[in-house]
Amino acid sequence: MNYLNMNDEDVLPVVMELNILLADYHVYYQKLRSNHWNVKGKNFFDLHEKFETLYNDAKVKIDEIAERILTLRFHPMSKMEDYLKTATISENQPIKSDEDMVNDTLNDHKLLIKQMAKVIEKATEISDEGTIDLIGAYIRELEKSSWMLNAWTKNSTKNISPEMANVK
Repeated sequence: MNYLNMNDEDVLPVVMELNILLADYHVYYQKLRSNHWNVKGKNFFDLHEKFETLYNDAKVKIDEIAERILTLRFHPMSKMEDYLKTATISENQPIKSDEDMVNDTLNDHKLLIKQMAKVIEKATEISDEGTIDLIGAYIRELEKSSWMLNAWTKNSTKNISPEMANVK
């Protein structure tokens, strides 16, 4: 039964982009786990907890993306080998500074958002409102997480000029 009012040929480009996003999220998830395990130094407590929050969120999104692909009547990619071949996010060294971990995570966010835009582009072409709604919410959440991580990389607010402090 075609409960979607979309044919498989039209849906396939959306599914292909969703599978790339699924692969990206798997690599991103594992990198966050590695950061969580390997972070050291004065920022340990904050970053250890932040990376855990981020990987728990990624785990939920992995499941939702796979279930969206299934809802579209296709099968999600499910082999690690395929994720590593397909993902736009790449693995890197697990042992690095806390600043490098945060900057690498921010770079991964850029790649995820770029891939999400591709998903939305393909979904818009076929009026796939379910996918557009799902991924649009992901973009908003990831942008907020990126803003917070980016703020962490900046110097203290004591260095803000008085003119910037009065911005409304």
